[in-house]
Amino acid sequence: MSAPGPAPVLLISAQRTSTALLLTEAAARRGLETATLTGPDTVRALTGRAVHWHGGPRVADLVSGTLRLGLLEPPDHWLAQLPRPLTHRHIELTTHAEADRRRAGRPFFAKPPSDKSFPPGVYGDGRRLPPAAPHTPVLVSDVVSFAAEYRLFLLDGALAAATRYAVHGRLDPAPLSEDPYAPDVRAFAARLSGLAPLPSAAAVDVGLLDDGRWAVVEANMPWFAHSYAADPDGVLGVVLRAAGPYARVLDADRRFLRRG
Repeated sequence: MSAPGPAPVLLISAQRTSTALLLTEAAARRGLETATLTGPDTVRALTGRAVHWHGGPRVADLVSGTLRLGLLEPPDHWLAQLPRPLTHRHIELTTHAEADRRRAGRPFFAKPPSDKSFPPGVYGDGRRLPPAAPHTPVLVSDVVSFAAEYRLFLLDGALAAATRYAVHGRLDPAPLSEDPYAPDVRAFAARLSGLAPLPSAAAVDVGLLDDGRWAVVEANMPWFAHSYAADPDGVLGVVLRAAGPYARVLDADRRFLRRG
């Protein structure tokens, strides 16, 4: 009988966040090794291993080829193509150059679809946008106000973990089980399945608008999403699917692979 191969590895960035620490502990409970990316020596030591990633996209792009990572991410146009009853606001995908041409008028909200190339915010004029490359994708939407916001970690369309993360725009994490709107959050999460294509592992933010309606806030890459008060074991399952060996990417997920 041949000896078992080395255990899979959860590789995290050198920026040790609270989420990374929680996922490291969850990975140990699952029998995975963990490693911190400190430089080229780390990459060389892990070459040929089954590696999963949690960290930023720019660093991931630098190491994904050598480590043969398959990184899943929601399409840039996902939010803009959702049915209006799921967003309750006009949303369009454009570029930074086009958004920069917007002049004074009705304020608008702008953000990158998934990465952090510039901070999201409300702008009364496109000239006030933070600098970014002209071709940078930008989501522009009507300005709305959320009474509470929640992060859903979805695996095969089912809710694997969830957390509240904000109340009236202020950071206020709490486990979903302790939130009075938990049944509504779960019901709204169930509505998302099948209405717009997502990777089999995704993180989606939803919120309760001030007028009492539920709406999608945005979609995120699970491997670059803060877990807040979500169950780390559930979050880890989503991260492992969303950022793991390229050879293990499901056929249905290949259209969602990040092109770094």
